[in-house]
Amino acid sequence: MPEAVSQPGLVVASHGRHCLVESPDGTRRLCHPRGKKSQAVVGDRVQWQASGDEGVIEAVEPRRNLFYRQDEIRTKSFAANLDLVLVLIAAEPEFSEMQLARALIAAEAEHIAPLIALNKSDLVEPFERAWARLVPYQHMGYGVLPLSLRMSGDTDREHLLKHLHGKTTLVLGPSGAGKSTLINLLAPQARALTGEISQALNSGRHTTTATTWYWVDEERTTALIDSPGFQEFGLHHIDKMHLAALMPDLRRHVPECKFYNCTHLHEPSCGVIAAVAEASPAPAERIEPSRYRIYRTLFEELSQERY
Repeated sequence: MPEAVSQPGLVVASHGRHCLVESPDGTRRLCHPRGKKSQAVVGDRVQWQASGDEGVIEAVEPRRNLFYRQDEIRTKSFAANLDLVLVLIAAEPEFSEMQLARALIAAEAEHIAPLIALNKSDLVEPFERAWARLVPYQHMGYGVLPLSLRMSGDTDREHLLKHLHGKTTLVLGPSGAGKSTLINLLAPQARALTGEISQALNSGRHTTTATTWYWVDEERTTALIDSPGFQEFGLHHIDKMHLAALMPDLRRHVPECKFYNCTHLHEPSCGVIAAVAEASPAPAERIEPSRYRIYRTLFEELSQERY
């Protein structure tokens, strides 16, 4: 019997130990890792071998990056080899700045460019309030896009594709922000694929429990990855002493600290504390009190003993 030949593939969906692997010709096959080898995640390039109607993943190729979260108990990997993380929030329900900050820090830690999109610009007053809360993020250098996905879908689609073209983008967003609307707007086949992928993975549940890859264009150069799990976003994989370096508004003031191991909580001659106390610095130099509170909360969280 001839020995099975390894083939290249792309992981386009995963749930538990099951994953769907796409071959270069576009065909897809259910695959499993061999033995207890490291789990492949969506976005991974793999080598796999056919095994009956299914396949066995033999190797995961080296990753450019891996976007994940980690709490005290478990690690949740979202996707690998990303060009962009799109964080979708909305004017209503009011977004959590802490949740947003956690996602941005996780992206910074993996050197993945983040993009913030604020949906529901048709809700004028709530949108104005939400937009004002995002002004500091614009001063930090983050892109912030206004959207009204239900009211001006065609315009928003064109606007989004300018940023996403040719890239692999992970879309994150809390419940009610419009993530499904955005995915279906950019990848109209997504709704039809949902049932197929759920059945293929034998998850027995709706695919919001599975991370899924969608091609936006027929040429398969632009991709969206939809992933659940934005509600709880642990950062226990981040070193607390490296936290300030992953927050752009704090990072620019770290060189002004007197002590190299400054925690930016109580030390004398701390550049970060001085910037927080400064009454009216230029907007680009400002650290908003809400951002400093987030830093303190996260630093304390990362200082807890782990068992």
